[in-house]
Amino acid sequence: MFDVVFVGAGPGGYVGAIRAAQLGLKVAVIEMKSLGGTCLNVGCIPSKALLESSELLHMAHKDFTDHGIDIKGEIKINMSQFMKRKEKIVADQVGGIGFLFKKNKIEHVQGKGKILAVGKVEVTKADDSKQVIETKNIVLASGSVPREIPSLTFDGQTVVSSTEALCFTEVPKTLVIVGGGYIGLEMGSVWNRLGSKVIVVDLAPEIVPAMDKEVSTAYRKILEKQGFEFVLGAKINGFDKKSKALKVQKSDGNEVEFKCDKLLVAAGRVAFTEGLGLEEAGIKKDERGVVEVDDHFQTSVSGIYAIGDVIRGPMLAHKAEEEGVAVAEIIAGKPGHVNYETVPGIVYTFPEVATVGKTEEQLKTAGIEYNKGKYPYAPNGRAKALGSTDGFVKILADKKTDRILGVHIIGARASEMIAEAVVAMEFHASSEDLARSFHGHPTLSEIMREAALDVTGMARQK
Repeated sequence: MFDVVFVGAGPGGYVGAIRAAQLGLKVAVIEMKSLGGTCLNVGCIPSKALLESSELLHMAHKDFTDHGIDIKGEIKINMSQFMKRKEKIVADQVGGIGFLFKKNKIEHVQGKGKILAVGKVEVTKADDSKQVIETKNIVLASGSVPREIPSLTFDGQTVVSSTEALCFTEVPKTLVIVGGGYIGLEMGSVWNRLGSKVIVVDLAPEIVPAMDKEVSTAYRKILEKQGFEFVLGAKINGFDKKSKALKVQKSDGNEVEFKCDKLLVAAGRVAFTEGLGLEEAGIKKDERGVVEVDDHFQTSVSGIYAIGDVIRGPMLAHKAEEEGVAVAEIIAGKPGHVNYETVPGIVYTFPEVATVGKTEEQLKTAGIEYNKGKYPYAPNGRAKALGSTDGFVKILADKKTDRILGVHIIGARASEMIAEAVVAMEFHASSEDLARSFHGHPTLSEIMREAALDVTGMARQK
């Protein structure tokens, strides 16, 4: 008899399992594929590996001569090694989770889990044999899968999801991407740097539409300079597999065709709950197919919890991790909690984009008065030394209290810089608190400080 069984070993499941074991609970994790789930195996980690490698190639082609680095001969990509490096990073990470499971005495049960009843999970193994596991608590952490558009069904060869886009054996001459969100832009960046003509088609009027509009507009313009082509406000009219042509109705009503070698459908993700026995167990889902939970992650059935991509909120690995920790603490009788006001969102292109909190549009809609501070990368000494002066930091603070309500960064290493904003917001800091805090010189973090100073018109180098 286990104290808790996690169904799924993605960031939510494995992090939650480790925390539960640390709290003295007897834990098992059911996973039908590799430890680490989508994020580690076919998502966050491999995509960042390819982004890093492709960025170095881009730098070798475009930036090295500015640094006085002369490379003789043709600079080209070795696709085999390009992919091998990614695969080794993934394998190392999977092995690391396995080590942590052994260290914390967590039982890994390989197979597909299905809830039979409260306290009982059936596991179907690869050889079709079945095992029933008894437990006091069950946590659904089964993650999500790529969203499929009816007129653009995946075939794994021409019409692909992000999973296949991580494993192309050759660089497509033309890559058309349906979806201008995080996944589409990151994958587009990888293959654009390697030589693909990248065309992004989206129904929305701007890329990453949930992002602060000022940031998304600046972001699109920078990506266009890098060679991206965007067709926004467009409707998909179908795909001719024989001619490999995507039919698109543009915002002006005209229909055009885009021929391509590969068509990446990156139109978001949907909760994966198929075959988990939710309906039979009486677990409620909403109209979007996500599992309904209360403020303590418990489903409509007592003793069964859910976290991560299968419940409400952004489908982000770090959000799932925090929920995994919180649900483990709740099951152990402790006050587990997640502050959804400080979940950062990051796009790992170049430049990176990182945001936390409210956008200007959200504040205006809510009728909240605010002050805005904004500071560019261009004057910053560290940015100049890096040769990365595109971008800015924007801070939004409550007009009455000066409490920071949102921070939006576009620029080099934004993914690292956003952590300061998250901590500041977690402790209800004001823009003045940020502005009066030491920031090492010369660093990119000084841009954050100048943006904080600018909230009250005190930026020193503007």
